[in-house]
Amino acid sequence: MNILGVGMDIVETKRIAESIRRFGDRFLTRVFSDGEIAYAKSMKFPSLHLAARFAAKEAISKAFGTGIGHQMGWKDLEIVREPSGAPRVQLHGKAEAYAQELGVTAVHVSLSHTADYGAASVVIVTK
Repeated sequence: MNILGVGMDIVETKRIAESIRRFGDRFLTRVFSDGEIAYAKSMKFPSLHLAARFAAKEAISKAFGTGIGHQMGWKDLEIVREPSGAPRVQLHGKAEAYAQELGVTAVHVSLSHTADYGAASVVIVTK
């Protein structure tokens, strides 16, 4: 087992809240999966949970060394919840194919948020 990459990111919650206010569903559906949106909207302060997920997507792309763009898009990276409540990364499309090409066996993620910030750290493991 080897570590392919480590990534972390922090996002101001007000930045996400402002994007939702200005662009509404256009912003949400461009960046987040239906499941991520539904989960966040079920919470008292959706922008806190969306900020942490936004940070996670940035951290994942940093750990892969690609950024968001050609190798993977926003919706190729999804944060789902285990029954225990723990976050888990689900790769789709180009990100899933790229991970398979690199021999990725796991993408570990940790999320955190406060009233002002959402943060995430990621470790990607290969064979």
